[in-house]
Amino acid sequence: MKTSRISFAAALAAGSVLVLSGTAFAHVGVQPVGEAAKGGYATLNFKVPNERDNASTTQLEVNFPVDQPLTSVMPQDIPGWTSNVEKTKLDKPLTVHGKQVNEVVTKVTWSGGKIEPGKFQQFPVSVGKLPESTDQMVFKSIQTYDNGEVVRWIEEAKEGAAEPQNPAPVLKLTAAKGDDHHSDAKADEAKNAEKDAGHGHDEAAAEHGSDTTARVLGVAGILIGLGGVAFGVASRRRSA
Repeated sequence: MKTSRISFAAALAAGSVLVLSGTAFAHVGVQPVGEAAKGGYATLNFKVPNERDNASTTQLEVNFPVDQPLTSVMPQDIPGWTSNVEKTKLDKPLTVHGKQVNEVVTKVTWSGGKIEPGKFQQFPVSVGKLPESTDQMVFKSIQTYDNGEVVRWIEEAKEGAAEPQNPAPVLKLTAAKGDDHHSDAKADEAKNAEKDAGHGHDEAAAEHGSDTTARVLGVAGILIGLGGVAFGVASRRRSA
């Protein structure tokens, strides 16, 4: 009897681990290639594992946040898959690199391919410019299987709460990098200042050298003059 209870408890624990592992590790996620800095551009990988044993994933839909519009979204070609990019017009145009942008991407859908059980697929996308006023972006996604099942990865995690059953992919943003143009300008300014300082030092040295030369010539002239006077006096004494 005791052995049966232990076996049942062990089986229950093992089953719980499997359920929790499926929930924690088998969801759609997003990670940058390198880092995703605020205000910059990045390549994102949407990783889609197949968490079913009897069906294959045949479609992925990724929704881009409308309140954090991205002016550039370009999916990479994936053999066997077709990507469809949907855009929407903005109520207020954005200015990017001096140009007016009137519409942004709100959804990218991949279809036509297949992610078999026990495998995963990555869907790379080049995006920018990333928002500067937030630390993260949420990309609600929908995964569809060939048996008609649809899993909505759209639940947002709340601070202090456990991870939801179907969490939405979250991209963490890093601190903004310095503007290269501004850095170059500061470097040029420092070089010019150093160059000007060098010119000033050279000019001061030249002036000091000229002043010293003048003094030497002046002293030499005085000595020559005194020598001439002495020679004249000596000549007069000899004549007398």
